[in-house]
Amino acid sequence: MDRFSKEALSIDEIKHLERLGVLCRGDILKMTTLAKQGHPGGSMSSIDIYITLYSFANVNPKDPYDPGRDRIVISHGHTSPGVYSVLGRFGFVDLDKAIAHFRQAGSIFEGHIERVVPGVEWTTGNLGQGLSAGCGFAVAGRVRGLDFHTFVVMGDGEQQKGQLSEARRFAVKYNLPITAIIDNNGLQISGTNKSVMPQDIKANYLSDGWEVLEIDGHNYQEIYQALRYSIKKKKPVAIIARTVMGKGVSFMENKEVYHGKALTIDEYKKAMAELGLDDDLEEYRRMREAFKPEPHNFPPNEPVNIDTGTPFTYKPGDKVDNRSAFGNALKDLGERNNDGKHTPIIVFDCDLASSVKTDGFSKVCPNHFFQGGIQEHNTATIAGSASTQGVISFFADFGVFGIDETYNQHRLNSINNTNLKLITTHCGLDVGSDGKTHQCIDYVGVMRNLFDFKIIVPADPNQTDIVTRFVARSEGNFLIAMGRSVIPVITDESGKPFYDASYTFEYGKADLLRDGNDGAIITMGTMVYRAIKAWEILKNKGILVKVINVSCPLALDREMLKDACKTGLVVTYEDHNVNTGLGSIVASAIGEEGIRVKLIKLGVTCYGASGESEELFKMYGLDAESLAKVIEEAKR
Repeated sequence: MDRFSKEALSIDEIKHLERLGVLCRGDILKMTTLAKQGHPGGSMSSIDIYITLYSFANVNPKDPYDPGRDRIVISHGHTSPGVYSVLGRFGFVDLDKAIAHFRQAGSIFEGHIERVVPGVEWTTGNLGQGLSAGCGFAVAGRVRGLDFHTFVVMGDGEQQKGQLSEARRFAVKYNLPITAIIDNNGLQISGTNKSVMPQDIKANYLSDGWEVLEIDGHNYQEIYQALRYSIKKKKPVAIIARTVMGKGVSFMENKEVYHGKALTIDEYKKAMAELGLDDDLEEYRRMREAFKPEPHNFPPNEPVNIDTGTPFTYKPGDKVDNRSAFGNALKDLGERNNDGKHTPIIVFDCDLASSVKTDGFSKVCPNHFFQGGIQEHNTATIAGSASTQGVISFFADFGVFGIDETYNQHRLNSINNTNLKLITTHCGLDVGSDGKTHQCIDYVGVMRNLFDFKIIVPADPNQTDIVTRFVARSEGNFLIAMGRSVIPVITDESGKPFYDASYTFEYGKADLLRDGNDGAIITMGTMVYRAIKAWEILKNKGILVKVINVSCPLALDREMLKDACKTGLVVTYEDHNVNTGLGSIVASAIGEEGIRVKLIKLGVTCYGASGESEELFKMYGLDAESLAKVIEEAKR
């Protein structure tokens, strides 16, 4: 379909759209009145924009996931009644079901739009993230050579969000084919935009380099012409559409109370009479009462064709940190796959390329590397949305920025069933002298709240290389967390690298690095080599303990844990908040298994000081000698 191909709409086409506008407003009022909740006012101010977009953009209800389709992102997801009405009227979904089951438990027609609904590209509700998601779609489309346009519809209140300014700058920097349409009805929950938080929307977009158009958001010809113009520009264009909240029903117009308040039955009947529509609410009420929950299915993922190559094996004595091993593996993956024959790999960075080691990739794959600047919120969302578009998306950052600062963005990524590969360096006290503001000591504790994120904390450079390639070929959201410092290559007792070419990584499988029957050290990440050092100290004193590397703390190897508990003493040892990380996970598992065993948890108990990492571990009783002492005392 040729998008917006006509020079102008005919009178008959305008009349058709106007009639659709009336019908859709009736749909909005039916579903919100029946549910006794929802956001009718904003839906009615945005509906003419939605009708025009879905009428003339390159979207097809018979093939809603065509890779070449235009992407329509609705950022103010609370206008779901308007979105569902249009999708129903255009054949993407069953309109009667949308009206009858809006906001009903088990229905796909939730209060804020969901990606499980055909025609919805991105689950929204957290205002201010839609433009970032649109940037992610546009970036992925460019990398794949797809000629689609991205439209992002937003409310005016959400323009107060800081993430939007980040997205505006990114879109201009990369000259993305994006059209932003702002529903400027001037109202939000607490009153007028001016009284709640004054802003100059036009000036903001102009200052960031966008072209700005201003139109009547209820005039179909003006909406059409502005959209047609913006597409031809092939660069970021913002359309500020002056609208009226509650448009079409006189007593609702310009009343902020209807932003999030459904009509009473009497108000509904009055509104339907004014619109000249039949009142068939009782039919939908009967449908609602007979409802049975339906499956929520995300759009199908495109098949992945990745050449993971052969892992590099670092030798004992090599001075390598995990982040460098990640960077080397990432560069190798880029060279192997960004050739037009494999699934593209793209990388996002936030002004830390030389520290998180994405600089090597940027040199060999410059057109697949995207520098987001010091704009972590925007970059996290872009990386997430891009990962749903047939590319492998890596986002590398420091732990405090890539996890702590962007938790809300990753939560929405998770809700959207993304395929993000999040790599965070500088985790734990191992960050050292940068101090407590930069020591991410809660990377497991924070991310374990997201239901579908898998976490891997590699023990050394060799395991880091292996898991980097593993996540590239594996579907789903992954976090690989690592420290900052150079650490030794983990070896077996003969001195041979443990994680060499013969090692196969299995998510959820722990590794027994040293054996013993007097106790067990369960550890991860940068603490693994220290645990082995403690094992050597204890061995010289006649105490033999197990050293177990749990690189996948959220998928605890229960069989390995049971073997550890048979020793009678389990010590968890982590560079992480002792209350929310590996120790707590092990404790919960021991309780669930009904095992009686002495458990000692060693970890970070306060915000760290500024100093060399070895000094800090010793200061807080987390060095190898302190670990050995704890175990020795426990065995007395």
